[in-house]
Amino acid sequence: MSLAVATAVDVAGLVDRARDGEPRAVARLISLVEQASSALPEVAAALAPYTGNAQVIGLTGAPGVGKSTSTNALVRAFRAEGKRVAVIAVDPSSPFSGGALLGDRVRMGDHATDPGVFIRSMATRGHLGGLSWATPQALRVLDAAGFDVILVETVGVGQSEVEIVALADTTIVLLAPGMGDGIQAAKAGILEIADVFVVNKADRDGADQTARDLKYMISLGRRDRSGPVWRPPVVKTVAARMEGLDRVVEAIAEHQSWMASHGELAERRLRRAGAEIEAIAVDRVRTRFGPVDHLAKRVVSGELDPFAAAELLISGNLRS
Repeated sequence: MSLAVATAVDVAGLVDRARDGEPRAVARLISLVEQASSALPEVAAALAPYTGNAQVIGLTGAPGVGKSTSTNALVRAFRAEGKRVAVIAVDPSSPFSGGALLGDRVRMGDHATDPGVFIRSMATRGHLGGLSWATPQALRVLDAAGFDVILVETVGVGQSEVEIVALADTTIVLLAPGMGDGIQAAKAGILEIADVFVVNKADRDGADQTARDLKYMISLGRRDRSGPVWRPPVVKTVAARMEGLDRVVEAIAEHQSWMASHGELAERRLRRAGAEIEAIAVDRVRTRFGPVDHLAKRVVSGELDPFAAAELLISGNLRS
């Protein structure tokens, strides 16, 4: 992420309008993030005093489990509680434009006219892990804009979608019967990232078996951790009919309460901030170094080994 040169931006004005609930200002700030605008450091500084209040909930799972339908249903459930809700739907990138390919906003049209809901599709732009590189800063924009709940729906690429755990306060892993998802959960290590399991499409054959398999795997527990451990509940839903969503909302609230009482929420947010700082620093350093082709040629020729080349790059002594 190198910062792009941009025309003059009234950052203070945008932030004030976003704080007042103006959707266009929120959208503009997120666009500055996605474009890696040169105004981004100023944007981050202006947002900082207003962040730290939103509840961030991640939804992940393999394609076909109903992530968008479940997200749509959760928006409706949280709105019924009077909460302002934002959605970041991370989609695959178009190979032609680089933009979001699927556009989850189309599938969440029920909330298009609701001023208490903001929905944004973001493209991965080749970033692995099920998220866009711009997602952390977009979360800051939405948090500062006063949204009570931010739902982050990952791209749905399968077993590599574990990055969401670094961003979310609560991570929901969705599975569906008849897709071998119980086995996939064990294989992908999803047991380690899920705070709540949701077996969606529970009106299908095999839903009870999928739930039992998950509960059995959870009962085995993790032996590498000491102290209090949260055991993810398994909730069955039919999101298309809003069935079971009240229990999902309860499970999220229970997890939030558990984290607050055990200091886990503060710890997660510290880790999130640390990872964000590190990612920005690494990107700045990479930009400062520039291309390393000259050193790569010396490594290929045998003149240098990779460690010596790295030391030269870090020291800036490229004439050695």
